[in-house]
Amino acid sequence: MAEQKRIAFLVDTEGIEQVELTEPWQHVEKAGAVPRLLAPKLGQVRAFDHLTPADTFDVDVPFAHADPMDYDGVVIPGGVANSDNLRLDRDAVQFVKQHVAAGKPVAAICHGPWLLVEADVVRGKMLTSFPSLATDIRNAGGDWSDEEVRVCDMAGWTLVTSRKPDDLPAFNREALKAFGLQGL
Repeated sequence: MAEQKRIAFLVDTEGIEQVELTEPWQHVEKAGAVPRLLAPKLGQVRAFDHLTPADTFDVDVPFAHADPMDYDGVVIPGGVANSDNLRLDRDAVQFVKQHVAAGKPVAAICHGPWLLVEADVVRGKMLTSFPSLATDIRNAGGDWSDEEVRVCDMAGWTLVTSRKPDDLPAFNREALKAFGLQGL
């Protein structure tokens, strides 16, 4: 029997847009893969419903102890505070660089692509995000456009991006495809 695929969800300790974490997580589980929550440290992280504190979630692995080769794909949920802090975490940035260098797929939504900009992996890629990131993405060499979902297979790895929670149905569908999982 084939080993289950493992998908890493990269978050900071708070400010995660809850629905951008929980909906992709549920789709990954329903498709038969194992989602794992990676964060700066063990313990719990706090999600938000926009600016309102929401649920907490247990961290599975701290970034410093996570091996990108153990994961078949990465999901980067948004949330302004989450994404802004996440891109300052050297271990998270290094994780993304190694994951991408191995040619493995990444799915990032809303403000999540900030981590990709910091990891210097958007050069030559076509992507979307929350509109306030457009200039950052273009300055980092990416081709930004305002679309529900963009899938880019250029530069040896697949990148799936979306703008906001309203785009989650398309984001989840394309992320599962990129991870080689059957959709619902």
